[in-house]
Amino acid sequence: MTFKDWLFSNHPEGDSYSGQWQFPHIFTLCLSIAIILTLTFLFKNKNEKTRSSVVRILSACILFFELARRIINITKGEIVDFHSFLYVLVPRPWCAISCWLLIISGIFNKKSLWNFSAINALLCAVIFFAYPSAGFNDKHILFENLYSITTHALLLITSITILTLKIGDFRYKRETFKDGFMKELIMLAVIFVYAVVELLLDLSSDPLYFMPIEGNEVKEILGLGSVAYVILYTVFLCVWINAFYLIPMLKNKLSKKK
Repeated sequence: MTFKDWLFSNHPEGDSYSGQWQFPHIFTLCLSIAIILTLTFLFKNKNEKTRSSVVRILSACILFFELARRIINITKGEIVDFHSFLYVLVPRPWCAISCWLLIISGIFNKKSLWNFSAINALLCAVIFFAYPSAGFNDKHILFENLYSITTHALLLITSITILTLKIGDFRYKRETFKDGFMKELIMLAVIFVYAVVELLLDLSSDPLYFMPIEGNEVKEILGLGSVAYVILYTVFLCVWINAFYLIPMLKNKLSKKK
């Protein structure tokens, strides 16, 4: 295999296999956890500027891989019209959207952005590492595999590090409710509008996995009907988002009682 084959992810015939919970998958997960623990131990007592720099460096690493993948795909000659231009350049699935949310958070360094990016990134990372459908699905780790594995590992590391280093501010009401949880709700609405635009432009069949259609991996794994899936999806998303705010609130109340 040449370097060009590796870079352009030209897999040899018969290279695909089910790598879920095989050694590379388990090793990557364990390594990610080790990095999280190390970063937390080294920087949890540092000043806010230093702690913020740690997660901004992690988001810069994500930016490197996002840009590299796009440059490689452009070099392949995959852009032939406006649709393919958008397909190559814009973040399409939820995981890629989460990557760019972390990148944007690293640029602007705002509490509300870190909150929202952590909520999205951790969800995508948990789903990926529970049963990855990309990255570990080939015997040879070529660039596309490396990109998928590394970015998802960085989603996990960065999102949890945001929590452990207290970069975000998970309170329903910060200055006011409007300046607190409301900002994250508005960003969530924007993400869903973005997903609908993707559907209309035929860039993705289901970027946020909210469509109860054939081919929705989550729906097929759960084996639910369309109505039950939509209900479960809505309830789960509400619980997931609120957990980031309720857990610190309950923790603070218990600390005060003690």
